[in-house]
Amino acid sequence: MQKLFRWASKWWLGLIPLALMWGIAAWNNTLPVEADLSARSAAALKDTVLDKTRIAVDGRDVSLAADAFSEEGRRDAVTAVENVPGVRLVDDATGLVAEAKPFVWNAERDVVRVTLSGSAPLPSMKGRLTEAARKDVGGAEVADQMGLARGAPPRFEAAAMLLLEQIGKLKDGKITISDTKVNLSGMARDIGGREAIAAALKNLPEGFSLAANEIKAPPYIFQAYKDPVAATLTLTGYVPDNNAHAAIAMAASRKFFNEKVVDNLKASVGAPGAFNSAVVAALGALSRLSTGTLVVSDREVKLSGDALYEGAANDIRAGLGKDFPKAWQYKPEITVKPAAGPVDGSVCQQLFSELLAKGRIRFEPKRADIDPDSTGILDHLIETAQRCPTTDIEVAGHTDSDGEDGFNRALSEKRAQAVIDYLVKAGLPANRFTAVGYGSTQPVAGNETDDGKAQNRRIEFLVR
Repeated sequence: MQKLFRWASKWWLGLIPLALMWGIAAWNNTLPVEADLSARSAAALKDTVLDKTRIAVDGRDVSLAADAFSEEGRRDAVTAVENVPGVRLVDDATGLVAEAKPFVWNAERDVVRVTLSGSAPLPSMKGRLTEAARKDVGGAEVADQMGLARGAPPRFEAAAMLLLEQIGKLKDGKITISDTKVNLSGMARDIGGREAIAAALKNLPEGFSLAANEIKAPPYIFQAYKDPVAATLTLTGYVPDNNAHAAIAMAASRKFFNEKVVDNLKASVGAPGAFNSAVVAALGALSRLSTGTLVVSDREVKLSGDALYEGAANDIRAGLGKDFPKAWQYKPEITVKPAAGPVDGSVCQQLFSELLAKGRIRFEPKRADIDPDSTGILDHLIETAQRCPTTDIEVAGHTDSDGEDGFNRALSEKRAQAVIDYLVKAGLPANRFTAVGYGSTQPVAGNETDDGKAQNRRIEFLVR
């Protein structure tokens, strides 16, 4: 018995090396098989859209964990691994990507970056949205904070791409899709940006609707600066269109008789209602100032500068707001230019002649009503008359040769009297002025052309 025990002990001791050798051989043979099955399983899933995919192989058994974006996609993934040659069993640990209710996606812009957040329905779409954002914001930083979720409405990608095109038009703001409702807020980058975004939103894909568009626009600004030293009127800012541009430029050239108009205006949408009429009225007030600045910002008008005399300052302060539509605001900051020193009659005559050589007092056709565009030159004439308070002045009216002589003489006298009435209303004594109508008897140009007739229709100031 002892001999048998000693023999058995020696036999079991000999099996230990054999077992170790078998284990090492089996392990060496299994590693390549598992690596091969893992690689082929991953290759089988290359056309399957999954998130958080994990493959583990034990021998010929494969454990598959992943989040699929649909039940069909989940089943297809498991089947694809089951069909890999050499796979004996698939441990299915797959599930579905969480569903977002509601499905929310955001694009938010601040001074330095655009941030995409919320949910995207697929990894590939997530990448496309990020690339589109980079393209539409012109090189600005894009931060991708989007997650993945199921539940996107049909045509989500088309809606998101359309909205990303608008993010480049914002200075700052936020765009949100919540299921099929679209919300926008923020400040447009340029004048007209708000209107451009509103126009684009009309092309939202079928099924999507605009819940709120709270995009604001930068102030719609028009500016005019009257410089008496350079004798210029500089116009900058925006006008609604080319027709408004032409009308405002024409009004400026008629109202400002002594200044060269420097026109730097640009056409842009976004003007408030009644913009043209308000600007033309404000330019009329500016023309009465010695120097001044006009700023029209949306529906607010700021006019500052020096009136030529106290009466003009009071008139501008009290009267300009009457020419504006309701809901417009007017802020006058009108002071009075220091009075110039007195001059004798000959200098006064020279000053009158220089003024009326640069511009003329206009009237309604065939009538004695003074054209409002003439208030600027009238105020300058009043300022000059105040400098020679002891002189008597004849206000002489002239017409062209059209019409009967008697009518022309009467019309020219009525026009001269209308000018005197304006001067007296401004505070000058009536007894200093005499109205005389010469009709067409003293032409300064031929009456054969329209230009010649326009030169003959005139008012003259003659110091007596």
